[in-house]
Amino acid sequence: MALTDRKPRGLLRILLRAPIYLYRARLGWLAGHRFVYLAHRGRRTGARREVVVEVVRYDPDVPEVVVVAAWGKNPDWYRNIQAAPAIEVRLGGHRWPEPEHRFLDGPEVQRVLSAYQQNHPGAWKRLAPLLGFPADPADERWPEVAASTRAIAFRPSR
Repeated sequence: MALTDRKPRGLLRILLRAPIYLYRARLGWLAGHRFVYLAHRGRRTGARREVVVEVVRYDPDVPEVVVVAAWGKNPDWYRNIQAAPAIEVRLGGHRWPEPEHRFLDGPEVQRVLSAYQQNHPGAWKRLAPLLGFPADPADERWPEVAASTRAIAFRPSR
């Protein structure tokens, strides 16, 4: 079982939620383009929810940011965005109210994660086993893993 197969609890949860306060204080630029703040509505309660997740691809020309749902098979924030669009995205010093989003398919997830592995080999080497991914993108299991990986791309609304 991968470390991320279930929701984080206790001290780990507190540590993972700490960057939210950085973004609330308008200091998100300190995180650069490696992390993104997502505000969304709870699918049952409608209450505002917040999460900070790692960026696996950022294209400043579009602009577009891609994130992967890694904690649990189907994290709450991902299910909430399936039910209703995000309220806002903050990336670095930018704020995108009511951003557009799209869900990536398996082949695109595979391309994005392969590029992430090439651009961040040290991080990928440590994270891939924890997330349940084969370390080598040439591994024959990659298409299957990519197809079961949930990823969303966000961009500013037009």
